[in-house]
Amino acid sequence: MKRVLLFILPILIIVTLSFTIFGIMQVKFTEERLMDDLKRKARTVDESLELSARYILRDNDLKSANRLVESFQNRERLQGCVIYDKNGQILAITKRISDWKNKEKPYISDILTTKNSRGTLEKFGYYSVYSYILPVLDDEENVLGLVEVIYDTSYLFTTLTELWRRISISLIILILAITLVASLIQRQIFILPVRRLTQWFMHFQKGETEKLRPFEEKGEFGKLISEVEQVALSLRVARKVVTEDAHVRVQNEGLWTESKLKDLVRAKLGENALVVVSNREPYLHITDEVTGIVKCTRPASGVVTAIDPILRACGGTWIAHGAANADRKFVNSKNKLGVPPEDTRYILKRVWLSKEEENGYYYGFSNEGLWPLCHITHTRPIFRETDWLMYKKVNQKFADSVLEELPAKNPFVFIQDYHFTLLAKFIKEKRPDATIALFWHIPWPNPESFAICPYQKEILEGMLSCDLIGFHVQFHCNNFLDTTNRLIECRVDTEKFSVVRGNKETLVRAFPISVDGYTYGKTSKSETDQINKIRKDLELENKITAVSVERIDYTKGIIERILAIDRFLEKYPQYKNRFVFIQLAAPSRIHIKRYHELIGEIDELVEKVNWKYSDGNWKPIIYLKRHFSPEEIRPYYMLGDFCIVSSLHDGMNLVAKEYVASKNNSNGALILSCFTGASRELTDAIQINPYSIEEFADAIKFAIEMPLEEKRKRMENMRKVVAENNVYLWAANIISELTGLKKT
Repeated sequence: MKRVLLFILPILIIVTLSFTIFGIMQVKFTEERLMDDLKRKARTVDESLELSARYILRDNDLKSANRLVESFQNRERLQGCVIYDKNGQILAITKRISDWKNKEKPYISDILTTKNSRGTLEKFGYYSVYSYILPVLDDEENVLGLVEVIYDTSYLFTTLTELWRRISISLIILILAITLVASLIQRQIFILPVRRLTQWFMHFQKGETEKLRPFEEKGEFGKLISEVEQVALSLRVARKVVTEDAHVRVQNEGLWTESKLKDLVRAKLGENALVVVSNREPYLHITDEVTGIVKCTRPASGVVTAIDPILRACGGTWIAHGAANADRKFVNSKNKLGVPPEDTRYILKRVWLSKEEENGYYYGFSNEGLWPLCHITHTRPIFRETDWLMYKKVNQKFADSVLEELPAKNPFVFIQDYHFTLLAKFIKEKRPDATIALFWHIPWPNPESFAICPYQKEILEGMLSCDLIGFHVQFHCNNFLDTTNRLIECRVDTEKFSVVRGNKETLVRAFPISVDGYTYGKTSKSETDQINKIRKDLELENKITAVSVERIDYTKGIIERILAIDRFLEKYPQYKNRFVFIQLAAPSRIHIKRYHELIGEIDELVEKVNWKYSDGNWKPIIYLKRHFSPEEIRPYYMLGDFCIVSSLHDGMNLVAKEYVASKNNSNGALILSCFTGASRELTDAIQINPYSIEEFADAIKFAIEMPLEEKRKRMENMRKVVAENNVYLWAANIISELTGLKKT
């Protein structure tokens, strides 16, 4: 509609201006003609009365004078008549204009003197009248008196108003006609061809090649369409060649890398791009409240850490909640943008949620309900019906957004985490041909714990709409199979590790997630400079340094970690003034009461321990509470003599693997909770029970005093595990499993 207006607006402006000028001229001409006609009539009437008035004035016949003026009482448009004597005094006046005698008439004396007639518009009450006055003379040219006729002029203004109304109606009809004709013309010569081209591109993008019909457009537009067809044909051929080459390269290469994953995606998925769905977006556009400058940052999220390298490698579309305050400024009309900003590799599509939706779906059901339900940290889950309804509504909103992006054939959807347990069901209702995988990034509880959830059946049915469900470790797979077997009607196949419900089979597999290929990167000069700056700013020279990195969450064991450091310094006072612990902590979910309370507890405990052991400028704990980008975190990993990961319950914990990957010199140690998924792979880490403060404190001492040779041997073993089982292998296993399902 906007383009139509831009097309016809100049025409309408020209027509309107032309009509307005014509109307003004027409009204002016009509007004002048009517006034001339009125003056002529008034002069004629006045002159016809002159003879009668002469006799009346000569004989001073008042009776005849009154009879004469009253003869005008019922004449149309003629208001009345007035007869004056030679002194300008009224002798007789038509009754209906009797108020005329009260009007000041300075022109009377001028007419008596000059003996000239006069006609003009005069104000009479609230309206105008036309007065024509004629002197009555005797045979010697002496003034006997005056005769004045008064005409009503309202009909002039009525006539002019009616003329304007007709001109306006004609203009409106003409504008509507021009708009209609222009719209039809534009539709025929522009909109319909563009619509056909758009439809053609939609079929091409979704892989519906059988619906691609040749165009028959002529002229310049036809030439443009012809060129577009040639480009599209070349692109299809190029895709086919790339896919065939990718098959060969996947079979020849050994270690999984970004390029090998890219080849696998091309070989397995072909033209069908991968669609990833998560709550957390990989890139946030945030306006700094102080400077007003917009910054693009990556959030502190294990999901983002794992998935971003995959889509960088293979492309596709990532659909996520646009939660940052400047996100809307950087999307196109379809709420999409290319990311990363500095080197576009894939498409990010943002879904917008209201505050009510975010509170109910994210803070409420997801993080006050499912999160504590799945983590054994003794935090009571809270389930509200309003949160559940909002959770379903948001899952449907994301499903609608996903359906808009799916290709026509063999779509692949990769859903992330507990925020979208119903999403697969909503997608399958519209696209049963879609192959869907759900990866559950957090632990899965045992059946007794999950039975607490009042919506257990709906959640399990939604998840079982997926073709594949992945967990970090086999233990969580076993828990899920036990849960479905116990709580809903289904058949669990323990040989295939699948759940069959109705005619639908869902495979359940363990896919230990990992980190990307910066395992192999060398320390750059800029990173060395950053390390030296941090060491200087925090006064870490000649200090034994431990680091921890995570969101502030009650599952991460931050309280237990600080208590263990307190106990370590109590038991081994020789490390006072020699040991520093750096905690990088990103606040999250602060709208939830438990998280808000946790921040206060940590602040208080850090202050207490630092006060207890502070000596001069030294304090044992450096607590940095803000968001850190991956680029900011890596120097802390590299300078840390050891890293502490003390999660009370964690699906995997990528911090442990990130630390191992960053230690290029193999000089470091990892203290790792046995309640993390990572502990199954990183068996050379110093494993602890974070609830056992004594064991924890001794593990810190062990990490410090471990011989350098043993440290390097352990770190090299862990680095080999991380290098071989990296995030690209994780993604490759899931994609291979998905495409294998499609073939069957």
